[in-house]
Amino acid sequence: MAKKSTDTRSIVAGRNPVREALQEGEGLEKLYMANGIDGRVGAQLRALAKTAGVPVQSVPPQRLERLVPGVNHQGVVLVLAEVDYLDVDDMLRAIAPENDDVKERKPLILLLDGIQDAHNLGAILRTAVAAGADGVILPTRGAAGVNAAAVKTSAGMARQIPIARVDDVKRTITQLKERGYWIAGADGAGEVTAWDMDWDRATVIVMGSESDGMQMSVAKACDYRVSIPMPGSAESLNVSVAAGILLFAAVKSRL
Repeated sequence: MAKKSTDTRSIVAGRNPVREALQEGEGLEKLYMANGIDGRVGAQLRALAKTAGVPVQSVPPQRLERLVPGVNHQGVVLVLAEVDYLDVDDMLRAIAPENDDVKERKPLILLLDGIQDAHNLGAILRTAVAAGADGVILPTRGAAGVNAAAVKTSAGMARQIPIARVDDVKRTITQLKERGYWIAGADGAGEVTAWDMDWDRATVIVMGSESDGMQMSVAKACDYRVSIPMPGSAESLNVSVAAGILLFAAVKSRL
């Protein structure tokens, strides 16, 4: 059965409804399974979730009760996505179909490599819309998805920008380079500052996770690692603040 939880997320609860939703495999955010669900049922649901690219989290039964109070969830709850994710190739073709279009239009895309906090994600999406970014790319695993908290923090802006999810960030960077994009990864020790970076071209800004930054393989794949000068005593910035600075540095260079 489908049910709205108290935080307005769309929820599917119960083993058969969850199984059917996973088999359809569209618009799925995360599968929560109560601790102790093993055996054939647990293995089947985990296998279906893996095929659908849906992260699975084992939680105490009380967590499920809070998600769907009063519902016989049978130990499994599936959270549906708050937005319709796009296939990355479809999104990129819609932004600029050919390499010549990429060069002429100079799109600005944001790639988020492992943002964990949905509120940070929502703030970044709101800023991306304000800056006129053309699209956002998120990994399917190991990162926050666009859930109700992200949508709320974005003030609804999350639904106003194309968002794609990908299984392999590094491979996606290779595809972007082949299309003519330059890849600029945010890095406090980067060799070029945000003020000196040449933003006046098709650019993908890569933001790493709140705690660890970009994955090493992703950082190595970037054409540039871009730092934000900070003359004050703070050692780092919140990732949503840093994303905003880089996005508007790029916009300023294009005006």
